[in-house]
Amino acid sequence: MKYVLLTLALTVIAAPALAAGDAEAGGKLFSKTCGGCHSIGEGARGGFGPELNGIIGRPAGTTTDYQYSDAMKNSGVVWTREKLAAYIEDPKAVVSGTRMIFWGISDQEKIENILAYLATFQPK
Repeated sequence: MKYVLLTLALTVIAAPALAAGDAEAGGKLFSKTCGGCHSIGEGARGGFGPELNGIIGRPAGTTTDYQYSDAMKNSGVVWTREKLAAYIEDPKAVVSGTRMIFWGISDQEKIENILAYLATFQPK
């Protein structure tokens, strides 16, 4: 019985860690999937897409070094972790009329990994 309880306890403790994602894996995926358009980190700036430093908590369409679509500027979206997850999965479902050319990622683990990576570039 105590082994069952120990197993349950470990499962409950480990579950949030899995949901938080793997920032290292997310960084690799970001480089391959997002890095062609978006930059992040020291010296990041807008290019083909906006820079993503401090994205979590930022209102959509507000960086000064990128020309956003009217749809993005007027979306009223604030990039929470949940909203970003939905956007990464299906951008046009979250902001209809976005210019972002990206089909989305359906794998929730990959989305969580990207979010974990993005979270490493939040202001401290």
